[in-house]
Amino acid sequence: MKQTKRIYIGGVPIGGGAPIAVQSMGNRSPHDADAILKQICELKEADCEIVRLTVPDEKAAEVFKAVRGKSPVPLIADIHFNHKLALAAIEAGADGLRINPGNIGSCEGVEQVVKAAAEREIPIRIGVNAGSIARDKLKKYGGPTAEAMVESAMEHVRILEELNFDLIKISIKASDIPKTLEAYRKLSEKVDYPLHVGVSEAGTEFGGTIKSAIGIGILLNEGIGDTIRVSLTADPVVEVRTAYEILKALHLRQITPEIISCPTCGRCEIDLLSIATRVEEELRKMKKPIKVAIMGCVVNGPGEAREADIGIAGGDGCGVIFKGGKILRKEPSENLYVALMEEILKL
Repeated sequence: MKQTKRIYIGGVPIGGGAPIAVQSMGNRSPHDADAILKQICELKEADCEIVRLTVPDEKAAEVFKAVRGKSPVPLIADIHFNHKLALAAIEAGADGLRINPGNIGSCEGVEQVVKAAAEREIPIRIGVNAGSIARDKLKKYGGPTAEAMVESAMEHVRILEELNFDLIKISIKASDIPKTLEAYRKLSEKVDYPLHVGVSEAGTEFGGTIKSAIGIGILLNEGIGDTIRVSLTADPVVEVRTAYEILKALHLRQITPEIISCPTCGRCEIDLLSIATRVEEELRKMKKPIKVAIMGCVVNGPGEAREADIGIAGGDGCGVIFKGGKILRKEPSENLYVALMEEILKL
């Protein structure tokens, strides 16, 4: 991974070789403190480390303050166009801000926000999306190109740097994967600030997961990215689970079990889908970085999954439990799930 500047969102380290942090964003009404806090707790249970909340008006700022006092995770205030709301969020205890200095208000307003953030050592994320590029950049580059995105981001960065503020994190997203990759690569060459990586407006759970896995996965594999958010039109908890699966697949972070399961074929004589689904659901609660194999037959059993800590391979009315590629015992097919979970708990 590229070595970037270390900042902290609350107690969560970002950049500088820290583990890649997983974020999400609440989608409850910004005026409903109880609903927001309930969702934050659900995200915390899914191992989300940072939650961003929109603060569109003064009432939302008051709610943000109430929620911040009870939140189990650091909170980032998402502010647009109104520097007074940014100041209110800082006073409310925000652990970070997501603003664009160029559109937050007057120069005096920006200075007030930066001064307040600096006094409390609150990082600011500059977030540039393909849909939020200034008109002059669009005209210069003929549209929302990667170059236009990078130049817009650097313009915001310079505003903060000129105010001697360097607790900066940057995101530069598009819904188009090639454009997103190009933009982050160009930006990574220009700055040493930590980068927040994601694919903007990725889509619904199925399509958006695929786009996010490709875009985020490629960048992380190239060493680009210090914190990630999977942006889905879905429950934010799904965003968090997807983010950890991406990190797990790249061997960057693993806090829950990894499941290996075969796609099945005509050789499979057990209800593998049911077993795999039950095991996956149960293991979501487990905080152990183990590898579990659920295979449909002996052809794709212990041999292909020999690196698994534990696993099963189905047969005709029965199956085998194997560990480290070696068969432990046979079990009737109806006992495979229970027997597998017993062996997992022994680990």
